[in-house]
Amino acid sequence: MEDILINWSPQETRVAVVENGAVQELHVERTLERGLVGNVYSGRVARVLPGMQSAFIDIGLERAAFLHVADLHIAGHTGRGHHAENGTPTPIERLVFEGQALTVQVIKDPIGTKGARLSTQISIAGRMLVHLPQDEHIGISQKIGSPEAREQLRQRMQTLVGKAEEGGGGGFILRTNAEDASDEELASDIAYLRKTWATIRERSFRSPPGTLLHQDLSLVERVLRDLVSERTGSIRIDSRMQYEVLHGFGETYMPAAVAKLEHYRGERPIFDLYNIDGEIDRALARRVDLKSGGYLIIDQTEAMTTIDVNTGGFVGARNFDDTIFKTNLEAAGAIARQLRLRNLGGIIIVDFIDMTREEHRTSVLSEFRKQLAKDRTKVTVGGFTQLGLVEMTRKRTRESLARMLCEPCPTCEGRGQVKTARSVCYDIMREILREARQFSPKEFRVVAAANVVEMLLDEESQHLAGLSDFIGKPISLTAEPTNQTEHYDIVLL
Repeated sequence: MEDILINWSPQETRVAVVENGAVQELHVERTLERGLVGNVYSGRVARVLPGMQSAFIDIGLERAAFLHVADLHIAGHTGRGHHAENGTPTPIERLVFEGQALTVQVIKDPIGTKGARLSTQISIAGRMLVHLPQDEHIGISQKIGSPEAREQLRQRMQTLVGKAEEGGGGGFILRTNAEDASDEELASDIAYLRKTWATIRERSFRSPPGTLLHQDLSLVERVLRDLVSERTGSIRIDSRMQYEVLHGFGETYMPAAVAKLEHYRGERPIFDLYNIDGEIDRALARRVDLKSGGYLIIDQTEAMTTIDVNTGGFVGARNFDDTIFKTNLEAAGAIARQLRLRNLGGIIIVDFIDMTREEHRTSVLSEFRKQLAKDRTKVTVGGFTQLGLVEMTRKRTRESLARMLCEPCPTCEGRGQVKTARSVCYDIMREILREARQFSPKEFRVVAAANVVEMLLDEESQHLAGLSDFIGKPISLTAEPTNQTEHYDIVLL
């Protein structure tokens, strides 16, 4: 069984999924960083631009939003597919007019001086489905299995859509995590999405232009939609106000989850119960220690993530082969957990310690796949390559924990290492020599970090004196406490 802990504050919401006392997943959402994508507004056409085949729409934001003809949904067609009888695309000025009321959805956030980009084709995301209320077809994600599996899912969905009591028609797209869903789960999602669309339509009839009709769910609400399962024992939240909001949302849309909801009243902060703040700090570290004494090294780059397994101080097995095997087995579970905890996505390369016996490799791969099966996100794992690496992919669903909470170090600019003080000393001397060939000041003054100045005055003093004699100019040194090791200035006096 797993427990879900929700730590809420006006500026930030944090959610931890805990199983057997260990944190398995972390989710963070900050109020000021919530985007507009997915929001549905009642808009008014402010201006039509025939030359750009676009229109500016007033949706109540600081800047007017932008609607291109390709994103205009008319009578079952988008603007790109809507043509006149002679086959030419219908111009936007014949489809919309100034002052017209439109229900629109944000598909791209405002950036810089550009307003948000809109579409009149509404889509509402659920746990396993995306509802397209203006269409009637059933779509299946291309990432779902074989053509036969997709066709089976389509037939199941057509049956369920016909049986659904909520009514309202509309089409659906099955997301990748619907591949193994039961009929009950799919029917529940259909009912939730149709009820949501009915609420949006009702509001649109009685709301003035510029009104927000529907906002994509907050993290607190997405807990009920996306995280709660049969394995969930309890959902504890430390805010009375948010507990009542979540209780009302659950009674309307997820009645089965309401019984698991609890308001946490303890004196200790809720995240202290399982030392979750300590887990967050460890999830940002490059090294992860294993209980046996081995450790993982996790490096996240733009292209991929690499994970290296090392035995470290583990010497508990009878022989070296068994030591490696036991370390790799433990690492398989730890890696699967770290992928969920850090929300690492894209291409992932795992370098297990080399194993000479085929049965050991088979057992480790089997254990790794077993641990990865707990992941809510779609994961694909290959076997061992000729170089002994395991290649896998994990679907990107949101920013990784490190990208959300951290930024590149201003000292090393994200490299992870800085030049030594001696290297900087030699850079300074080369720079002085270069400047001396172009200019003829009375004196060169070096402003550098204290450790660099100390080395120039001590171990490198002979070289500095030789340089001063060679260029025929005095060189003075000034230590600047705020300077980083690599940062220096050479002032011509």
